[in-house]
Amino acid sequence: MKVVSLVTRLNVGGVTRHLAWLTGGLRAAGHECHLIAGTIAVGEGESDMSYFVREHGTEPEYLPEMGREVSLKDAAAIWKLYRVFCRLQPDIVDTHMTKAGVIGRAAGFLYRWLTPGTLVGSPRRVRFVHTYHGHVYHSHFGALKTKAFLYVERLLTRIVSDRIIVVSPLQFEQVHQDFGVGRAEQFAIVGYGVDPRPFDNSEARRNELRDELGVAPQDVLVGLIGRLTKIKNPNLFLQVAALYKERYAASDDGKVKFVLIGDGVLRAQLEHEVRARDLQGTVVFLGTRDDPEVFYPGLDIVAMTSFNEGVPLALLEALMNRRAIISTAAGGSPDLLGATDELVNVNDAAAYRVCERGILLDKPDADAYCAGLRRLIEDKDLRDTLARRGYARVHEQHTSDHMVGEIFRVFSELAPERVDMRVKPA
Repeated sequence: MKVVSLVTRLNVGGVTRHLAWLTGGLRAAGHECHLIAGTIAVGEGESDMSYFVREHGTEPEYLPEMGREVSLKDAAAIWKLYRVFCRLQPDIVDTHMTKAGVIGRAAGFLYRWLTPGTLVGSPRRVRFVHTYHGHVYHSHFGALKTKAFLYVERLLTRIVSDRIIVVSPLQFEQVHQDFGVGRAEQFAIVGYGVDPRPFDNSEARRNELRDELGVAPQDVLVGLIGRLTKIKNPNLFLQVAALYKERYAASDDGKVKFVLIGDGVLRAQLEHEVRARDLQGTVVFLGTRDDPEVFYPGLDIVAMTSFNEGVPLALLEALMNRRAIISTAAGGSPDLLGATDELVNVNDAAAYRVCERGILLDKPDADAYCAGLRRLIEDKDLRDTLARRGYARVHEQHTSDHMVGEIFRVFSELAPERVDMRVKPA
């Protein structure tokens, strides 16, 4: 089977890791994989993560005409990609992220139908799969731009897409039922996966980050991991840090530090806010790190504050390291954290939920977030219980090998004549 994967950009984040594991796993199973990527938005604080793809055996090709923003270059990107398809003759075209989904399927429509065989009812036999890692139908753009993206997506799904992969049941409800994209039978739900091997014996590395930061064993580290961009809502993290310091710092036996791991366009603004709120001793910026096997074990609690997500890789990796989680109800996080065991009302407008595998905030409310965080910090037994349940869940359903196997099954159903069904991904 010959697969061409297309992604808007190989920046630091879960999408790049997902593609590295997917292309590496399919190659290990004997399939031919090509990965084509657009350009990194350097001016927006993004960092290149293509090295991670190379480490997993795939050398990406680049389509420099494909940038993040809509421009006249998009037409050139579509034509150039059509020529790439003519050269590679893929069985499966697999697109990731919104821009690549539009460019890839527009070029794919030309490739499928712009052939002499169309005159006798035989277009090229190629199948198209688009994967939602998140979506842009709320919290990203203004109303007009959002409507335009949604119209284009509905059109491409109807005339090009053979399968739509979503990463959680909740995302299926949002994309298909709430926003009216596609037919139910077009969808496959394949949860994100993470590679557990780098995190073997993680507790042995417990003190590496903590020694780097000079924190005592009784101190609690709360980490936010991800790009510092508007959609990730890191301002809420700082609001919670300020509230926590105001309310509880005097009564805590150990110190609580708030650590931001990642970089992005909002970093300078956030650093200014830390100084303005006098949080220099409470909040630490570590920038982009490529040693998750070190920083996860050093943390006690992993936080997520996003407005919109797919299934956050940071939460999966946190659970793989037996870390406790507190998260906003963005994307697939409610599915990941499980059923509600206890609902705690904090004020008239907000509450937090103690779920099977973490604490969940229905709304990004700083008071409720601070109260839920305080609950985790005070109750180590609760932290350990939630983390233990989460670890069992990710090992059962969210390893990278499991994810590759599920995607392989989707591809093989679309192109069964090209697949030896006895071959399974490593």
